[in-house]
Amino acid sequence: MTSGIVLVGARGRMGAMLCAKAAEKGISVTGVDIPLGTETLAQACVGVALAILCVPAAFFEETVRAVCPHLPPEAVLCDITSVKELPILQMEKHWSGPVVGTHPLFGPAQGDDKPVALVPGGNASPEHVALVRNFFLSLGCRVFETTAGEHDKAMARIQGMNFITSLAYFALLADREEILPFVTPSFRRRLDAAKKMLTEDAGLFAEIFHANPHSLEAVRQYRQMLNLAASGDIELLCERAKWWWQDQHSAQ
Repeated sequence: MTSGIVLVGARGRMGAMLCAKAAEKGISVTGVDIPLGTETLAQACVGVALAILCVPAAFFEETVRAVCPHLPPEAVLCDITSVKELPILQMEKHWSGPVVGTHPLFGPAQGDDKPVALVPGGNASPEHVALVRNFFLSLGCRVFETTAGEHDKAMARIQGMNFITSLAYFALLADREEILPFVTPSFRRRLDAAKKMLTEDAGLFAEIFHANPHSLEAVRQYRQMLNLAASGDIELLCERAKWWWQDQHSAQ
């Protein structure tokens, strides 16, 4: 009978946070990290019902190949990557058992609201999905179910475009010492908000951007909005943008 949980990537920021949160809630999780030797994985995967991969996309398939031979046949293979279409394909390529993709939509310094997108793979039964859902619910997360395509399209616009538009904007204004005396409080707020993303985490966000198959489509759609601005249709853009402050959206 399998019942344990193994988390691969336990020393990474997200992996360490999930392990700590599980320990705080009294949930037993076996954490492993590199080097992922055969003996280490074999011992960690004995009797596990759930294996959670918390590794960067660049090392994801390599990690899947290393872990899968040691899992019990009925174990659920799960990930937390920021894209879902490719990782689920890679997991199902190497694992014939149940696969459930997830994406915690918060970072290591999580706030009160901790949403998690949950994407069942083709071999995942309702019981397998419930196992993963209950794990995150037990950590105090809010879980909702979606598809890999819906997830990646949404993240290309929410996460990817937030990164790319900020990157392009501040790259445009770089090396312009003459504008510094004109910096306003609203500009400073945007600058401060983008600092961590464009300095500490730029490599991570660039990797996510490249891994998401819908990123370039989102950039093309954004370019259409810029074309409207370039033609002077500012009022039209303002009306569209107000959608975000309608009651049903601002309350979320």
